[in-house]
Amino acid sequence: MPRPQETAPPLPVPLALRLCLHALLAGLLSLAAVKALTGANGTGGGAGLAHHPAAIVAAALLMGAVYTAGALNPRVPRARRAAVLWLTALAASWLVLLALSPDGLWAAFPLYFLQLHLLPLRWALPAVLGTAAAAIASFLVHSAQVTPGSFIGPLLGAAVAVVTVLGYQALYRESEHRRELIDELVATRAELAAAERTAGTLAERERLAREIHDTLAQGLSSIQLLLRAAQRGLPAGSPAAPHIERARAAAQDNLAEARRFVRALTPPDLEHGSLAGALERLSTSSPGPRVRFSVSGTPTELPTPYEVALLRIAQSALANTVRHAAADRAEITLTFMDASVTLDVVDDGRGFDPVTEPRADAPRDGGEGGFGLPAMRSRAESLGGTFTVESGPGQGTAVAISLPLPARTREAAA
Repeated sequence: MPRPQETAPPLPVPLALRLCLHALLAGLLSLAAVKALTGANGTGGGAGLAHHPAAIVAAALLMGAVYTAGALNPRVPRARRAAVLWLTALAASWLVLLALSPDGLWAAFPLYFLQLHLLPLRWALPAVLGTAAAAIASFLVHSAQVTPGSFIGPLLGAAVAVVTVLGYQALYRESEHRRELIDELVATRAELAAAERTAGTLAERERLAREIHDTLAQGLSSIQLLLRAAQRGLPAGSPAAPHIERARAAAQDNLAEARRFVRALTPPDLEHGSLAGALERLSTSSPGPRVRFSVSGTPTELPTPYEVALLRIAQSALANTVRHAAADRAEITLTFMDASVTLDVVDDGRGFDPVTEPRADAPRDGGEGGFGLPAMRSRAESLGGTFTVESGPGQGTAVAISLPLPARTREAAA
């Protein structure tokens, strides 16, 4: 039988156990009725009422009807008041049968389980003891001979019922706890696999963008410059001039296409905004210390590899701050100067000695995608920039990267 709502979550009972309980009570009531009709009641001197078989059968039918009504009532498993009223009516009908026939005491065993399951433990234990006491009293009234079994039997049945129900509840809670742990483990594994796939996809996109920029785009740009120089060196009216012009135009078109590929492979943080906007979102979404972002100088449009490198270094430095520094505040500053762009990430954390105390944040896979200082330095140096770290125990940490602006970017800014 389901239990009513309590402070603890309800513990459902398998259908097989409920059917067994129904069958047990039906069998015990049928036994009492059959023995009454056949005159096989084991009564002694105090069993005068037991000579009325019709009354015993009626009491058994009454208890069966009360039990059936409660088993079919949907309010009983959901409301404690309904459960208490049903158990009270069931106990009253059982007491009537108990007064008429000594065979009614066997119905105490299923009553133990109902009381322990439908009532809170602080109410169930007194109810079980009261039921056992009524069964013992019935045995003493109907039997002419008092034996130890008349006391041990009902009490032993009550003890078995209590241990069984409490053991089932403990096993059920343990099973639910393990199920929740397994569900959490499965969900965590799925999230981890999705995160690894996303990280792998982003890393591959970034690698392809860097490769296209460093090989195809740079090569096409060099071809275009060489063709332009060759075009200027040709004499007027040279028959090779139209071919060189078409080759230069083809190189220009393919360079533009390569740059479109690079933009398409840009990290999502840069797809819908500028580098400054991406750094601003990074500072506001950091789970660790308070982070303030500021821009100094006149912002200029940077090449995509520059924006990717600066964003990744800021993410790496801020991740190190969150994981290692135990800082209260951090500051990200993006500075545009005439010939370079600089990114500074400063925190007020515990700091470290960059020489004698290497940080445990180096890339774990040997690639550039880690959060380690060597990976940041590699990014900066791959673009011709410089990378510096200033720190000391108890003095916080300052990470700075400076990238020289390409000539075309300086001319556009001018």
